[in-house]
Amino acid sequence: MTDSARRGNMAASEGPSFWLGKETLQVPAALFAQNRSRLCDRLRANKETPKKSIILLQGGEQTNRYCTDTGIIFRQESYFHWTFGVTEADCYGAVEVDSGNAILFIPRLPESYAVWMGKIHPPEYFKQKYAVNEVHYTDELSQVLASKNPSLLLTLRGVNTDSGSVTREASFEGISQFTVNNTILHPEIAECRVIKTDMELEVLRYTNKISSEAHKEVMKAVKPGMKEYELESLFQHYCYTRGGMRHTSYTCICGSGHNSSVLHYGHAGAPNEKTIEDGDLCLFDMGGEYYCYGSDITCTFPANGKFTPDQRAIYEAVLKSSRAVLKAVKPGVAWPDMHRLADRVHLEELTKIGILQGNIEDMVKVHLGAVFMPHGLGHLLGIDVHDVGGYPEGVERIDLPGLRSLRTARVLVPGMVLTVEPGIYFIDHLLDQALADPAQACFLNNEVLARFRGFGGVRIEDDIAVTATGMELLTCVPRTTDEIEAFMGEAQSSSKSFASVSSQCL
Repeated sequence: MTDSARRGNMAASEGPSFWLGKETLQVPAALFAQNRSRLCDRLRANKETPKKSIILLQGGEQTNRYCTDTGIIFRQESYFHWTFGVTEADCYGAVEVDSGNAILFIPRLPESYAVWMGKIHPPEYFKQKYAVNEVHYTDELSQVLASKNPSLLLTLRGVNTDSGSVTREASFEGISQFTVNNTILHPEIAECRVIKTDMELEVLRYTNKISSEAHKEVMKAVKPGMKEYELESLFQHYCYTRGGMRHTSYTCICGSGHNSSVLHYGHAGAPNEKTIEDGDLCLFDMGGEYYCYGSDITCTFPANGKFTPDQRAIYEAVLKSSRAVLKAVKPGVAWPDMHRLADRVHLEELTKIGILQGNIEDMVKVHLGAVFMPHGLGHLLGIDVHDVGGYPEGVERIDLPGLRSLRTARVLVPGMVLTVEPGIYFIDHLLDQALADPAQACFLNNEVLARFRGFGGVRIEDDIAVTATGMELLTCVPRTTDEIEAFMGEAQSSSKSFASVSSQCL
């Protein structure tokens, strides 16, 4: 049993928990009780929150595929999961701020449910399962809340700064009889989600451990002639078989060759369908999700197990920037400064390679780094892969190339979990723009740059937790070029891998 699983099992043995058996992590319901307690503490400290206020959240709804009766596998709405840890759809939840009393509202299911979907459990079952104080049916919402005589219902309404979408505010028949406030809750609960508790960190360590192992299995199995989607399938298979991860944190990105420069490759229009060729670099960005907590890891490696000189040079440039950031991360550091640090290292290394020429300071002034790394250095991570709280009130987006793509510009504090994902990409569209701009073209050595057209890209992405003195690295995969070549060479000489064992079982 892993250390993470053992610690989780010990914590969970004291009360109700979520567990999928075998080596999967056992997550105590106490995790969510602690989350609710933290939220109530913040709200009680907020002078705008009157006594007898009640938080009201609406969970996610079960949906079907368009107009059909084919159900889509349900995944809980993230704020609701953070607060209650409930896996079922169509629920509501309330928390009395003064006492922390937690109330779950479940749908009243028709008798036919027992025929098609399984046993209909009574409210007491869910009270025990989720360690809440009360459970009622959703058709009793108005009556139950009225009996509490709340001064205010605190509902959730706010903008997600990554998507621009607005959270779904709880609504039910009879809500008009209550005084409702939809501005107090969102900033408080989002800020709670930014700082992870020890129990939340334990789950994130687990998602990283399983996802790291899955990435290594992919590196063992990859061979020229395979399809990108075969490796996506292997990653998902390992995460689910060994880790109980039914969901991934996002659509897997399995770019090989020129596809490795497509930042969000793998979508429906480009579904990881290319045949991997000898000499290709593979940039695989994939993360498993357990009980709604995610991971986000990228590994870049040669399909044939051996870096070419150019591949090695670009990879080691990105690795150098990654290591520089990891060394510099600590409380009090501004995240945009970490992005600038990675950019500067890239410019220095690309100059050594001969792709760039000239003064580094002058390159910085014309934002040349964004030509090769147009995305942000990293983002907050938790229940959402791009976790909430990146731009609270008072933290402004920096409207400059590269920096404007940062999903947070916050100063780091202990308990934050982030990705560190520097990359260098050769994207024709951006290169052509730079060559057409005299302010940037003067730094480009087009003769050397031409050699890298079609190269693709390199990204190294790790998940970290900010500690009191620095950071904890959650991801564990081979990172140096020598480690990768040795690991892949050893794997190719051995027939024992998860992929080979799995295929023998079919």
